[in-house]
Parts: sequence; C-alpha cells; structure tokens
Amino acid sequence: MPGEQELPSTLERSAKEAQRTWIKAHDSAVEEYGEGERAHRVAFSALKHKYEKVGDHWERKEKGRKGPSDPLAARPRQVGGRSGEGVDEQASKQHLYDLAKRLGVDGRSKMKRADLLEAVRKANRSKTRAART
Repeated sequence: MPGEQELPSTLERSAKEAQRTWIKAHDSAVEEYGEGERAHRVAFSALKHKYEKVGDHWERKEKGRKGPSDPLAARPRQVGGRSGEGVDEQASKQHLYDLAKRLGVDGRSKMKRADLLEAVRKANRSKTRAART
C-alpha cells in the first residue's frame, strides 16, 4: 500500500516535506522488504534524521541538524534498547527547554537535560493522544 494511504496521523499534521520524506522512505522500504512493520520502522528512521517530534506533529531539527535522533536510531534493531520517541536526544539543553516551554511543561526551569528530554517525550505523547480523539 502506498505511503500516502498509510501516513501516520502525526505526519498528517506536519509539513509537506516531512510527509514526502516519510512516504518516499516507506515506499522504498516496501519495495525492498514488503509491506509491514519493517517498512514503517525504516520510514520513521529516515524521518528522524531531519525531523523531531514536537507535540502532535514533526518539525525540522534545531538549526537544520541532521543525523539520528537517539542512539537506538544509529544501531541495528537486533541490538535493542529504548527509543527516543522522536525527540532529538542530541539537541541542546536550551532547545529542549524551549520545546518544553512551547508544550507547557511545568517546572522546566529547574530540570536537568535528562529531565527535559523525558518531560518533552511525555508532553508529546499527551498532545498526540489528545489530537487523535
């Protein structure tokens, strides 16, 4: 099935370029591996090289930075580990603070970088859940 028909809801609310990135990677992965979970993982991995999840949609990374968002994205799947859930773990503390502010995270001024990462992840999940209802 073409990527346009399987576009995740978070991407429907994102920029056209982000949608094109996901669709192109998905369709290529379907040709290579067949339809299914693997094609979706490949598409999200490609998306995470230029974009990060902010609330219920995807935006360009800070200062146009490219590369894996989290250590898991840079490793083979067999290695396992925790996903960054689309949050750019390489982002500066200031960028994470600004995202937390946009997402309405309370107590952000006293948070360490790791706490900001988790708070942004949690806020993203909450915003995505709310947008789907």
